[in-house]
Amino acid sequence: MDRNRQGSESQQRKTKRAHTIQSLLQSQYPSASVALHYANPLQLLISVILSAQCTDARVNMVTPSLFKKYRTAAAFAHAIPSELEHAIHSTGFFRNKAKNIINCCKALIEKHAGEVPSSMDELIQLPGVGRKTANCVLSGAFNITAGIIVDTHVARLSQRLGLTENSDPVKIESDLCEILERKDWIHFGNALIQHGRKICGARKPQCVTCILNTVCPSSAA
Repeated sequence: MDRNRQGSESQQRKTKRAHTIQSLLQSQYPSASVALHYANPLQLLISVILSAQCTDARVNMVTPSLFKKYRTAAAFAHAIPSELEHAIHSTGFFRNKAKNIINCCKALIEKHAGEVPSSMDELIQLPGVGRKTANCVLSGAFNITAGIIVDTHVARLSQRLGLTENSDPVKIESDLCEILERKDWIHFGNALIQHGRKICGARKPQCVTCILNTVCPSSAA
């Protein structure tokens, strides 16, 4: 009985802290959004695939010429692998990414008439697409709130902020969705990513200047 009560109180504390954190993030990053540059759902999908183990800034340097050459899912699906690999080489892991892009676009043609679907279930069935990618596409291209983007920044900060004890991205997302209001899911993920890049780095978090230091259990301020 006491253990259940403690668990409930712990969840209540996390929920209260999460709401405070979201309020602070909203004030600091009111327009937080996906940092990738895109003009349509397909471009965003390709960009997110390319962003794995790569900075958004680098992806944004590669995609203008890439999207000029490959304008449709069919164009990507029929791309010559070596040419696509060369075009995305600087994003790293280019062979695997090229394979995923080609196979993903083949699936778009075969199952979705070349269009990017707007549901989580359909997106995660595409080659090379997991929940993080799907959440980015749904929120950025369709303004659909299906979950919370959990990349390395969100995972790291969620643990430091005491919002989750999990390390698996799917479990982290589930924990966050339980303690945040659905209307805040899209903004929270994007804002936390920005905060992770600017302030709460992996090696040297800037706790003294962090707007979250008063509510962060890991703060050294």
